[in-house]
Amino acid sequence: QVQLVESGGGLVQPGGSLRLSCTASGFTFSTYGMSWYRQAPGKEREFVAAVTSTGYSTNYADSVKGRFTISRDNAKNTVYLQMNSLKPEDTDVYYCNARYLRWYKIEYDYWGQGTQVTVSS
Repeated sequence: QVQLVESGGGLVQPGGSLRLSCTASGFTFSTYGMSWYRQAPGKEREFVAAVTSTGYSTNYADSVKGRFTISRDNAKNTVYLQMNSLKPEDTDVYYCNARYLRWYKIEYDYWGQGTQVTVSS
C-alpha cells in the first residue's frame, strides 16, 4: 500500500538544473520526515537532504549545500529536490525516503525505487 514514486531524473549538462519529485501514498505524509539519498554503483548510499514533517527545518550534506534545495507540499503529498549548478559528481541514483520517528527511534522507514540523474557533457 505504501508507495513513494519518484520522477524528474534524466540527463543534464554540468552547470544545469533538475528538479526531482517524489509523490507518496499509503501513509500520513504530513507526519513523516522526508529525505533524499543518492547512490553510485558500488558505493554506499549517501545522505543528500532532509526536511521535517511540517517543512520548518531542512538539512543538507556538505557536498550539496548552496546548490540543492529540498521542499515539500503536504497538500500534494510530494517532496521535491531542486538541483542547481549540477556537477558530474552528482551523477547517481537518487532515492526518496519517508521516515516516522517515535521517541527518537525509527518506527517506519520507506524508500522509493530510485531515479537516475546523469550529469555529463
